[in-house]
Amino acid sequence: MTRKPELKGRAARLARLLPTGGPRGQAARAPFVLLVVLLLGGGLIGLLVLNSALSEGSFQLEDLKQRTKELTDEEQALQRDIDAYSAPQALQRRARELGMVPGGDPAFLDPDGTVKGVPSPAPAAATPLVLAPEALASTSAGVAGTASPYTEPSAPAPTPTTAAAPSTVATPTTAATPTPTPTPGR
Repeated sequence: MTRKPELKGRAARLARLLPTGGPRGQAARAPFVLLVVLLLGGGLIGLLVLNSALSEGSFQLEDLKQRTKELTDEEQALQRDIDAYSAPQALQRRARELGMVPGGDPAFLDPDGTVKGVPSPAPAAATPLVLAPEALASTSAGVAGTASPYTEPSAPAPTPTTAAAPSTVATPTTAATPTPTPTPGR
C-alpha cells in the first residue's frame, strides 16, 4: 500500500484540524444538498405565486380604471344635462310651459311693518302653453284641426278693438282655462 506522506510544520497542524475523509464526510453532505434544493425549489414556487398575484392585481386595477373612466364620462354627461336645464333660457322656457309669468314689481316689508315700494300684479299670460288633461280633451273634442296647445302663439290674441265685429271675438270658456297642476315632490 501506499503510504501517505508525512506532513511537517504548518501543513501538519492544518491536517489535524480537518476531519479525515471517509464515508462519514460523504453522508453528511447529502442532507445539505437536499436542503439547498428544497430552499431553491420553495423560492421558485414562492416567486411564481407572487408573480401570479401581482398579475391578477394588475388585471383588477385595469378593470377598475376602465370602470372609473366610464363613470367619469357618465358624470360629465349628467353635468352637461344639468347645465343645459339650469341655463336661464331653459328655465324661462320651462316656466312658460308650466304657465308661469314674470312677476311684477315687488314690495318690501321693513322690520317695523311698513311697506316700501308699490307692488304690482304679474301680467296674465296670453295663452297657456300647457293645458290640464281635462282641458286638452275638451278642446280637442270641440274643435278639430286647431293648433297644438304646446306651441307658442305667433301673434297676440285679437282684442275687441282689433276685431272686425264684437260678435266674432272668442271668449275663453271654463273648459279652456288651464287648471294649475301640482308638481310632484315640491
